[in-house]
Amino acid sequence: MERPTLEYEAAWVKKGCTRVAGIDEAGRGPLAGPVCAAAVVLPEGFAHGCLNDSKQLSHPVRERIYDELLATEGLCWSVVLCHVEDIDRINILQATYKAMRQAVALLEPLPHVALIDGRPLPHFPIPHQGLVDGDCLSLSIAAASVIAKVTRDRFMLDAAREYPQYGFERHKGYGTPEHLAALAKHGPCPLHRRTFAPVAQLTLPLEP
Repeated sequence: MERPTLEYEAAWVKKGCTRVAGIDEAGRGPLAGPVCAAAVVLPEGFAHGCLNDSKQLSHPVRERIYDELLATEGLCWSVVLCHVEDIDRINILQATYKAMRQAVALLEPLPHVALIDGRPLPHFPIPHQGLVDGDCLSLSIAAASVIAKVTRDRFMLDAAREYPQYGFERHKGYGTPEHLAALAKHGPCPLHRRTFAPVAQLTLPLEP
C-alpha cells in the first residue's frame, strides 16, 4: 500500500499557496465522547519515515509519531474537541464540520489553503480541497489524523478513570459488544451521545 506524500501540497505551492494545512477528524462513529479535528501545516522540507493514516498505525506507533510531530521545529498545529452536547444538538456531521472550521481558524498565520480528508465542507473559512481517503494521500492530512486520533484517545483514557464501568480505555467509546453490554447494564453516562440509536433506545421511555 502506498504511503501519503506531499504531492497535493506541492501542487498548491506551485500556485503560490505556500501555507497548506492538512485537516482530519477522529471520533465520528463512537457512541460516546467528543469528535476531534486537527489542522496541521508541515514545515518546508518535512519528511518522516513511517507517518501514515492513523488507522494504519498501531497504538504505540501513533503515540510515538504524535510526540515526534509536536517536537518538529516549524510545525504549526491545532486541535479542537467538539463535545457530546454539541453533537446531540446539531448532529455529528455538523459537529465535525464545526470542529474542522475551528481547528483551521486557530492556526496562526491562517493557511492559504487546506487539504481536507473527505469531501469539501460548506462555509469553510479558507479555500480548500477535499480528498477522499486523504489521510492515505497527503502527509499533512496524515499528520492531522494522528494528532486528532491520539488527542481523542487520551481524552477517552481520562474518561475511563471517571466512568470505569464502560471500558472506555479499551474501545474508546465505539459500539463494541463490551460497550453495548455495559450500556445495557449501567445505562448511559454524561459522555454518551443521546441521539445515537443504541444510546437513544436506552433513554427513551418504553411504549405501554
